[in-house]
Amino acid sequence: MNTAFYNQVATCTAHRKPRELIRDYCIENPIYVSQLVEIAFATSDKNHIKACWILEMICEEELTLFVPFIDNFCTILASYKSDSAIRSISKICLFLIKSKKIKLSKIQEEKIIETGLDWLIQIKKAANAAYTMRFLYLLGKKYSWVKEELRVLLSREFSDQTPGYRYAVKDILKKITT
Repeated sequence: MNTAFYNQVATCTAHRKPRELIRDYCIENPIYVSQLVEIAFATSDKNHIKACWILEMICEEELTLFVPFIDNFCTILASYKSDSAIRSISKICLFLIKSKKIKLSKIQEEKIIETGLDWLIQIKKAANAAYTMRFLYLLGKKYSWVKEELRVLLSREFSDQTPGYRYAVKDILKKITT
């Protein structure tokens, strides 16, 4: 791995501008996408979270650059534990599910579903849950059992949650029942 590139990721902050600079650099030089993915997939590396933030931005702009890594992504999905990483990773899942250009295999979809349901049981952050609910809802259109699992999970008591979380739950439940 290129040490200078790794250091760039390691010194990146949560501010949008530094992440955009690295995103643009990776899009212009796709060889660095694989190095960024390597960092993002190394969940024991403290900088994997920063790499996930940047990877999310790349996937939002040029999702096709991520295609070679989808199998490995689906395999390690469940190993993400940090709320900050899960937020970006759940958005990447949403981008993949919504994509008209990328067709996921049934096995890939099943891994995303399994991890998404686990996250929904465990996570408490509104944004993470909202992205996860959305991609599970979309997969529920293809797999009816997912829609039912999602309905059951979201119907449980959530009065102690944030207003954002409650709004996302109500929105998805409304979509499921109509």
